Amino acid sequence: MARRHKRRMMGEINVVPYIDVMLVLLVIFMITAPLLSEGVKVDLPPANAKPIDLKQDETPVILSVNAAGQYFLNIGTPQDQPIDASVVVARVTAVLKLNPNAHLFVRGDRKASYEQVLDGMVLLQAAGAPSVGLETEPDNAPTVQINGSH
Repeated sequence: MARRHKRRMMGEINVVPYIDVMLVLLVIFMITAPLLSEGVKVDLPPANAKPIDLKQDETPVILSVNAAGQYFLNIGTPQDQPIDASVVVARVTAVLKLNPNAHLFVRGDRKASYEQVLDGMVLLQAAGAPSVGLETEPDNAPTVQINGSH
């Protein structure tokens, strides 16, 4: 007499295909995430920003943009002469190679156009700056509280 063996149901889930799919998705997201962030990365302070605490031996790199759209850099010489965009990129690249944690700021004249200041920020980004700050005047204006009653 032939004995029939009943097949038992397997109560386990094979997770290997799920891991494969997860790893493929992870690779896809790792490749596409940097492509989605376009533009200049700027760390803008809130309206009532406090000054950034720098160490005594730390000198920030400041790119100034005057009303005519000319660039001035506080590193190298001469500091009071306008410099070309390629010189800005070369000098900031050299500074970032020596000190990758250097603080970078753009000081834009209030009469300079937004485009001129943004172009300065793009130059710093082209030099390898991970983030760029905007230098502002302290706000000494009195605060006005507005409530619901007139």
